[in-house]
Amino acid sequence: MSHFICTTCATQFAAAVAPPPRCPICEDERQYVPARGQGWTTLEALRRGHANTWRQVELGLLALRSVPALGIDQRALLVRTPAGNVLWDCIGLLDEATIALVNGLGGLAGIAISHPHYYSTMVEWSRAFNAPVWLHAADQAHVMRPDAAALRFWDGEATPLLPGLTLHRLGGHFAGGTVLHWAAGAAGQGALLSGDIIQVLPDRRHVGFMRSYPCLIPLPPAEVRRIAARCAGLEFEAIYGAFHEREITRGAQAAIARSAERYCAWVERMVEP
Repeated sequence: MSHFICTTCATQFAAAVAPPPRCPICEDERQYVPARGQGWTTLEALRRGHANTWRQVELGLLALRSVPALGIDQRALLVRTPAGNVLWDCIGLLDEATIALVNGLGGLAGIAISHPHYYSTMVEWSRAFNAPVWLHAADQAHVMRPDAAALRFWDGEATPLLPGLTLHRLGGHFAGGTVLHWAAGAAGQGALLSGDIIQVLPDRRHVGFMRSYPCLIPLPPAEVRRIAARCAGLEFEAIYGAFHEREITRGAQAAIARSAERYCAWVERMVEP
């Protein structure tokens, strides 16, 4: 029996003797099945050909990313606090070197994930560090490897994780789409860890909002304005997105408001009679 992993999205599935016939995460309209067809691997196979790299993003915040690129190629962010460490989002590769490094930094008090595209091998991470995985209950149907001991589902609009770390449900990309507010981030001015619930764009001055990024499915303007209004109620100077160097370190709150208005103006212009 193996826990097969989709090569396109890096989602790990429940144990089986053969790969699943399909990946529901990739068949959903927000993701895609490649033209070459569905592919599968295992964690054991990934460990033979991949490694995780580390980068300090700011004091107390480390980024982990697999090389060569794996799945969607998102990064995970390790937030270090006096009350314990939290892993934000998840990557598919977990190997002995990563376990040793994380344990050397104090282990994990918890894992929180923005949305189903980054669930990946979350159960492996939970078991390796004896750390619960916090997921919004609105996305529970997208869990491909259930584990009652590892996964904690929360409801509502916000929930605290540790002192100074709070999860906020913004929705949009997924119904349970979540961001993590880190009060001590950006030298005490606050930071938002957004995954791609709010996508930091390459110019690092703007952000984007989509139901599907690869399939180019937009969100309604009312939904984007609601997300922006929620962000306006938080205190933060920086935003850290899902991908390498996708971050705005100053003026992030204003960048979200400015980007939301730009987005809504163009979408509303396109649907004018």
